[in-house]
Amino acid sequence: MPKVLRIMNRLSVGGPIHHVGYLTRYLNDDYETLLLVGNFEKGESDGSYILERMGVAYTKIPSLERSLNPLKDIQAFRQLRKIIRDYKPDIVHTHAAKSGFLGRMAAVVEGVPVIVHTFHGHVFHSYFNKTVTSFFLIIEKYLAKKSSATIAISELQKNDLVNTYKIAPADKVPVIPLGFDLSRFAENQEENRELFRNKFYVEEDVLAIGIVGRLTKIKNQTMFLKVATQMLETSTKKLKFFIIGDGSDMEMLKNTCKNLGLRFSCRDTLHTIKYDYDVMFTSMIKRMEVGYAGLDILTLTSLNEGTPVTLIEGQASNKPIVSTDVGAVRDAVLPGKTALLSPSNNEEAFCKNLLAVIENDDLRKKLSLEGGFIYKKFDYKRLINEMRTLYNQLLKMKNKVVLN
Repeated sequence: MPKVLRIMNRLSVGGPIHHVGYLTRYLNDDYETLLLVGNFEKGESDGSYILERMGVAYTKIPSLERSLNPLKDIQAFRQLRKIIRDYKPDIVHTHAAKSGFLGRMAAVVEGVPVIVHTFHGHVFHSYFNKTVTSFFLIIEKYLAKKSSATIAISELQKNDLVNTYKIAPADKVPVIPLGFDLSRFAENQEENRELFRNKFYVEEDVLAIGIVGRLTKIKNQTMFLKVATQMLETSTKKLKFFIIGDGSDMEMLKNTCKNLGLRFSCRDTLHTIKYDYDVMFTSMIKRMEVGYAGLDILTLTSLNEGTPVTLIEGQASNKPIVSTDVGAVRDAVLPGKTALLSPSNNEEAFCKNLLAVIENDDLRKKLSLEGGFIYKKFDYKRLINEMRTLYNQLLKMKNKVVLN
């Protein structure tokens, strides 16, 4: 049986951890897999429970982190080389930027037959200055030449990699969208809605508007708070706003609430104020089917995105979407049918869209009814089949034995 060494640098909640979990679990009849993971970042939510819930075993590499750290990066590189020598994988498949760099370099040095990398997003705009970005582009172009395939998770991302940034030629960039088991988001919605709204003291005539994700600059929750201020001033509806997630920007966002005059609370202090808040910081909710069920509108304000998992899950939960039009958002929604989109960081356009969804009950209902398409497009069984086919093709090209 061929061996796959799968490497992911962050054990934090998000799309990549679901992706590698499904691949590791459901390809195991065809490929023996060793999954290596790094730590989650300080302030982020530990996603280990996701792998444990799937029954997926993993080996942790503590020195493998998302942030740049030369000493730890060298240590992680040496550990990866040793594991490759000992495990002798036929395929090394890396996920996300840091593990993609260290894992592919280690695989190149150790002569692994097939090297695959999946971009779960990219850092080529809105993350770093021009000089740093140029440096990363040089590295990625070099590693793409050494890789058997560089996987994009959407057609828009492939266009970025092939045409905009010229990372690799089109024939070496297959598109394999993310895959999920979304069934739980359609189940017990009334019960889950009641759980959420009772927990956070949300009355039935209040519209709950949420944003889900890491609290970090790239997600642009600051704009979400500015928009919340305008909605509270202009809407005829009763509104509450929910920031679901953890991250390094938590305290900054709370200070922003103070500066904007927004009453806010968090999960630990909720019992002291109950209904008396505009913005609630819930931290990460492990049972996100409960979180989505409790919301009436789901938003995304990101400056850059790969495939936005929260919007996929939100549509599976029949929630109308208001989002910035960035990254692969258009590949994850049906513009005008399940979502209203506005340009990146355009607060005025975003406010116009959100106010329309808030005030127009019929529009809100209409946007919530078309989300069923994502069950086919982002099904985990499709993901498994497409990845199996790619692995077999790449191994065959290297004259390795593959399964029929």
